[in-house]
Amino acid sequence: MTNGKLEHANITVSDPQRSAALLHELFGWHIRWEGPSMLGGHTIHVGTDEQYIALYTNPDVRAADPTFNKGEPLNHIGVTVDDLDAVEAKVAAAGLEPFNHGDYEPGRRFYFFDWNGIEWEVVSYS
Repeated sequence: MTNGKLEHANITVSDPQRSAALLHELFGWHIRWEGPSMLGGHTIHVGTDEQYIALYTNPDVRAADPTFNKGEPLNHIGVTVDDLDAVEAKVAAAGLEPFNHGDYEPGRRFYFFDWNGIEWEVVSYS
């Protein structure tokens, strides 16, 4: 049997530098790579040494409404943290609105939408 491990997810954003800065602030992730994309545009890989989120943009995306509908039917991206309250405070400080707080098995959580309409779930199992 082969065991799979999620390496990355690639999402389209209007401002990859701003999104990378938010993910660094919230989760302590670092930029693993940044540069031109194979088909044009620009990509930043931000995450850990084992996994990351690829933040992609191109001139058409930057000119469009930042809440474009690319990625449907993506529901959300979930990230685990040790200190849920501290991360929620950072989300609010970034001008984003935490919502849908839940404290049920198997953990506590909240959600927020980033500037591109991407929904993030932040959960703690501590």
